[in-house]
Amino acid sequence: MTGLNIGIVGGGVGGLSAAIALHQRGHMVTVFEQAKDFARVGADINLTPNVVRAIDGLGAGPAVRRMGAKPTFRISRDWDTGLETSRLPMGDEAERRYGAPQVTIHRADVITALAEQFPLSQMRFDHRLERLTQDAQGVHLQFVGGAQAHFDVVVGADGIHSRVRAALFGEEYPRFTGVVSFRSVVPTQRVRHVPEIEAFTKWWGPNPQSQIVTFPLSQGRETFVFATTGQESWTEESWTSPGDVAELRAFYQDFHPDARALLEACDTTLKSALYERDPLPQWSMQAVTLLGDACHPMLPFMAQGAGMAIEDGVVLGRCLAGVSTRAGALQALQVYAQARQERTAKIQIASRGNQWLKTQGNADWVYGYDAWGVALPPI
Repeated sequence: MTGLNIGIVGGGVGGLSAAIALHQRGHMVTVFEQAKDFARVGADINLTPNVVRAIDGLGAGPAVRRMGAKPTFRISRDWDTGLETSRLPMGDEAERRYGAPQVTIHRADVITALAEQFPLSQMRFDHRLERLTQDAQGVHLQFVGGAQAHFDVVVGADGIHSRVRAALFGEEYPRFTGVVSFRSVVPTQRVRHVPEIEAFTKWWGPNPQSQIVTFPLSQGRETFVFATTGQESWTEESWTSPGDVAELRAFYQDFHPDARALLEACDTTLKSALYERDPLPQWSMQAVTLLGDACHPMLPFMAQGAGMAIEDGVVLGRCLAGVSTRAGALQALQVYAQARQERTAKIQIASRGNQWLKTQGNADWVYGYDAWGVALPPI
């Protein structure tokens, strides 16, 4: 290794993507994850073509395709009439147009695919960051329990509750959006009678807070059902708690029969509060930078949260390619932020508005982005 010694706080999809991209370019990378192992936790996610293309360059594309499902279309339907308002061909057509398909998959399977591309010996599980300081010699990390480490560069990929972000810019808290979500997985056989169940379908409700989204999982053997509705407050201690299927069905009792049929097939559901922040104007401070939800948490209405973190990781790796000095690293981190802030802020704001592709529109500015080939700002 002739590059930098880099520490990444957070071993989720963004942290692992950055770790792989940086490792590929000759840097010594260590990832610190507060969980005890890669447990099968988290939600099912939609990897749009821009994200799968980024994953391909990390070497995890074949595994993601093998474990996930490839929706045939992206369809919008009106909540009560069932009228189709937009349709984008995905599958083979997305592969032709964007160089990669859409893949719908469990987050844990994405983690598995990425983890296969990074040395397990460089993972440090059960490490929760307690304190971060930096000086002219580098960045010092202290973890709960007493473990310490020192790096040339540190990347905060530790999510919406980021301790790295707090260390850089002070404590502040994401805001509750007034929207809650329900997540369920059902055997596809139960909903086989719903038209085009093999597609990604979004049922647009009577207001921007209300919707039902469904897409295939596990090579089509399962179907994911994601629904959101407005709620004035959230009083649970956790952001996610067991939900009530009867409550779920009651919220959407006036929806089209095809939409209600999806909810009738649900035996259980999880209820979660949705939180967000405004776009962050500064991502880096000296030799520390942020990526993913640590700097741009967003609502799920464009299905780009995990995707933006993965793109961040790829672009960060490109910006630090060939860098071996502190001065070079500080400059590269500024280039990285400049390369990513406009795109992620635009998607944050559009996700909040929840109107994207409600009617037929151009998806190229999202799906056609190539994290491996996009021009980087001049140094």
